[in-house]
Amino acid sequence: MSDQAATDPEPHDSSPSKSRSRPSDSTRESFLSFYTRNALYRTLRTIARIVYVLWFRIRVEGRHHVPIQGGGMLLSTHQSGMDPVLVGLACNRHLNFLARSTLFKNPAFSLLLRAMNSIPIDRERGGLKGLREMLARLRAGELVVLFPEGTRTSDGSIGILKPGFLPIARRSEVPLIPVTIVGAYECMPKGSKWLFPKPIAVVFGKPLLADDYRNLSDDQIVDRIAGSLSEQFEQGEHRICEHY
Repeated sequence: MSDQAATDPEPHDSSPSKSRSRPSDSTRESFLSFYTRNALYRTLRTIARIVYVLWFRIRVEGRHHVPIQGGGMLLSTHQSGMDPVLVGLACNRHLNFLARSTLFKNPAFSLLLRAMNSIPIDRERGGLKGLREMLARLRAGELVVLFPEGTRTSDGSIGILKPGFLPIARRSEVPLIPVTIVGAYECMPKGSKWLFPKPIAVVFGKPLLADDYRNLSDDQIVDRIAGSLSEQFEQGEHRICEHY
């Protein structure tokens, strides 16, 4: 499968049973609502791919590093408010995202968030319920996107990674897949309300498997992920320069 553009065919996403496992029991979704959400997710992703390829000339590298099946954490750099959409459209599997619980108060926006498989996180109460749901989805064989920097970059560089993802990673024992976004900061800097048509690259790195990090310290795991993100950043810059 070519990684040339975000509109590449989806050989591993041809049916709901292969692209995404059924939701965990904790979501209490009906069969109909699950497959309705599944179809809506695919539709929104297709629309996003078309728009972003035409407007931002997005390129994707290393998509083959994302496991075809089974759970996993996608640990992404955080360059702009577009990042969740960028990671979602670049991946052929359905992804799960974390979102502040307050965002679900608006009925229309709540529907969109749920269509995007978002997990509500109540920060005021510690987010325990959301973390349990995230763990359940990982154990059910789904992919969850996290931004370990904690906030968007203020200058385009990769910030210090926070180890908050490690307890869930160790309990779920899923692969950790580093994802680097390059160029999104130039398209939408922190605080900007405008989108500038600059080229973007999304680079997926080789997963760090549970067998490889089980006996590592937290600092060692964070250093391994940070090193991969840094190398991928250079790869993404090269890809942008090469094609543009």
